[in-house]
Amino acid sequence: MNKAKALKSAEELKALFQSLSSEKPVGKIRVTIPNATCSIARGSAGIIRRLEEVLKQKKLSSQVEIKVTGCRGFCQIEPVVVIEPLNVLYQRVSADDVPEIVETSLVQGQVVERLLYPVSKEKRARTEAELPFYSLQKRFVTENCGVIDPTSMKDYLLTGGYQALARALKMKPEEIINEVEKAGLRGRGGGGFNTALKWRTCRTAPGEPKYAIINADEGDPGAYMDRSLLEGDPHRVLEGLIIGAYAIGSSQGFIYVRHEYPLALRNFRTALNQAREYGFLGKNILGSGFDFEVQVNQGGGAFVCGESSALMASIEGKLGEPRAKYVHTVERGIWDKPSNLNNVETWANVPLIINKGADWFAKIGTQGSKGTKIFSVVGKINNTGLVEVPMGVTLKQIVFDIGGGIPQKKKFKAVQTGGPSGGCLPESLLSLPVDFDRLTEVGSMMGSGGMIVMDEDTCMVDVARYFLNFLKDESCGKCTPCREGIKQMLAILNRITEGKGQEGDVEQLEEMSGGIIDAALCALGGTSPNPVMSTIKYFRNEYDAHIRDHKCPAGVCKALVTYSIDPQKCTGCGLCLRNCSTGAIKGAKKKPHRINPKKCIKCGICYEVCKFAAVKRS
Repeated sequence: MNKAKALKSAEELKALFQSLSSEKPVGKIRVTIPNATCSIARGSAGIIRRLEEVLKQKKLSSQVEIKVTGCRGFCQIEPVVVIEPLNVLYQRVSADDVPEIVETSLVQGQVVERLLYPVSKEKRARTEAELPFYSLQKRFVTENCGVIDPTSMKDYLLTGGYQALARALKMKPEEIINEVEKAGLRGRGGGGFNTALKWRTCRTAPGEPKYAIINADEGDPGAYMDRSLLEGDPHRVLEGLIIGAYAIGSSQGFIYVRHEYPLALRNFRTALNQAREYGFLGKNILGSGFDFEVQVNQGGGAFVCGESSALMASIEGKLGEPRAKYVHTVERGIWDKPSNLNNVETWANVPLIINKGADWFAKIGTQGSKGTKIFSVVGKINNTGLVEVPMGVTLKQIVFDIGGGIPQKKKFKAVQTGGPSGGCLPESLLSLPVDFDRLTEVGSMMGSGGMIVMDEDTCMVDVARYFLNFLKDESCGKCTPCREGIKQMLAILNRITEGKGQEGDVEQLEEMSGGIIDAALCALGGTSPNPVMSTIKYFRNEYDAHIRDHKCPAGVCKALVTYSIDPQKCTGCGLCLRNCSTGAIKGAKKKPHRINPKKCIKCGICYEVCKFAAVKRS
């Protein structure tokens, strides 16, 4: 598109939408290729280049539109190619597949069967709608991700983009807040705080100017919901921020984004520049008299800067340390002025509420948790990716119906929700409806939406140790309960996993957890014992096995594991011998082998490669 003329009113926006709608290409073949971080890692950029080359060679460039988009969510099957109007989705595509796709699908209009997703041995899915991964999803917030070009203002406007802003600017600020309140929107970034209450408190707090902030400092291991939204639909997030800023009376906004998110940052900056060009940012937005601008701040990777007051201190150029809980940032935030912070997904819900209404939004979800929630489902699960489901869907539906269950037919053991400060929930809670309150009741939390699935080979004591080690390194060190308490709890867990646990260790962990929860300065410290408390609550038998029996049931803690070879099952194939890096395995060909315990480093490679279940782990 040529350089745009800044829009002066909602009527001009409506006219532009009608004009763009009439320009839709007719008869063109569209090839959509996600080019987000996950797909780039698997070679999507090479597929795009190869497609452009082949189309040019065959003189088809004018007949085919290549649409480069964000992530469609199903990261497990990337790179993906979608062809319309043939209405077919190809999965795990490589650059070498491109000539066949062009000839078979674009020229002949036929389907390349081998590139379709195998639903079963007998059936392959032709379209995205046929994939079980999407069966229970309600993709409202992520509806544009994987569909539109995130760098194209035209694409966003054609979805009805900025219509919500135009509507909001004709409402009174308090009317917007009332609509958000009626919808029941709760913050998607952690604690699930009432969004409207937060906005109203900030609006009525004394002091000017007021600030509106996007928290894109997504630091939870395994979580990438915010990254994908910023990569795939940045204008939706920005539109939500502008509406919220108008509602609270803010003329200055910030986005605090992780330095490790270069593509998300690039796409959002592109959206900022386009929004200024079209008059959605700057002075007198759409002729309303409302002024608003946004500044980009990059974080240095400190997990604690996901906490509101620490994040705001970092924006000020100070050390990212939290303040005491009684100082509310909506009243005294950046430079001690009222500041409203919501995460990426929360802001992205706002245009939906304004466009479709609070009643529509409130009908989705549960009594206390309205709308949908985006989860990143990772770990020991067949279908990894981003899923957007209505609040109230059960853990079992997410893990087994959407996620496809556990690889290699192994048993499910636990799912950890809420990031490193969340809890680990056992098989007995798989029927639990997922919402803010129910997760908190059972000792976990929603958090930002990370969901890590674990199988029978996972040691829950080691999991607690891993997350506590992460939190120890990420503690800012400002308060003693967090700085010293986590360190001492970790020392106990290290002893237990090394076979040096003692009677009373578990009770001491529980006592220390209570002290940290009560006395820590911020939420990072206050929730840090959750992985320990939840694993003790639901997997106490594994702690007892480590301490009393000096055994690790999952075979993970090396100090408590011994490997041996059953001579009755060993065929002497030599596979374990060839893979052993220390020469600990000896044996003649086609004769039973043996392991020298003095040379064995307990890496477990022999156990993994043995095809006859001859290697025993005890």
